Amino acid sequence: MKPKPKRPFTFEKTDVRLSVDKDEVHFQFRGPVFDFKLKKPDFSEIKLRTREFKEKTALLKAELKEDLKFDRLKKADFGDEAKFLKQWLENPLKTGAISPSSKELSRAMAAAVDVSVPGDIVELGPGTGPVTEALLEHGVPAERLVLVEFNPDFVTMLARRFPGVRVVQGDAYRIRKTLADVVTAPLAAVVSSLPLMTRPEDERLRLVHEAFSLMQPGAPFVQFTYGMASPVPLKAQMIKARASKRIWKNLPPARVWTYLRG
Repeated sequence: MKPKPKRPFTFEKTDVRLSVDKDEVHFQFRGPVFDFKLKKPDFSEIKLRTREFKEKTALLKAELKEDLKFDRLKKADFGDEAKFLKQWLENPLKTGAISPSSKELSRAMAAAVDVSVPGDIVELGPGTGPVTEALLEHGVPAERLVLVEFNPDFVTMLARRFPGVRVVQGDAYRIRKTLADVVTAPLAAVVSSLPLMTRPEDERLRLVHEAFSLMQPGAPFVQFTYGMASPVPLKAQMIKARASKRIWKNLPPARVWTYLRG
């Protein structure tokens, strides 16, 4: 469906007339002639960040529902951490803003990547690029970094913000197909900010095993989560996993999981 064209807006009183048409704001004062125009402000960046906020809020709710069910909280005492997260789930806007891409979290994810290992490094679901920025600061050359993003608005912004980095619009959950014509040599790492907990277990496992098939032996699959448990199912899987300490400076607190092929 084509977007509806925006109608011009006009406000007129005895001595002043204000009109907004497309990208221009026009003021006109009567009496002594005083007529000038201003460029309409660009709110595209704010719209993108608002959309990302909504997506991350939905992600957090999906992840925490599994870990913060009332019956589970009765069986185990998670202390202040669970109380805080449960309160945030009930009223996220009142309790605190979500900031999954804080500098502390982004740097922790980037630190799991060994820059000395040859090969491209793929980032899944980069959003507006906070982890991308951390990877570049960590020493990853721009030409070795490949971003896979589904949202076309984010793709455009990422390409503009990070010159030299390859940005691919596509489905990260089908990583082999999406990267078939983009990468050739075995990957050095895959870093993911995807909302894994919103997907069924079989889709999560397929993603990780597809990523392993593209990576060098010993290369890590890095994923962050707000939840208590691993976002990648580990039972009966040939996957080694380790979790970072909880990053309290991130709101809500998060941790980074690093997965290796067993």
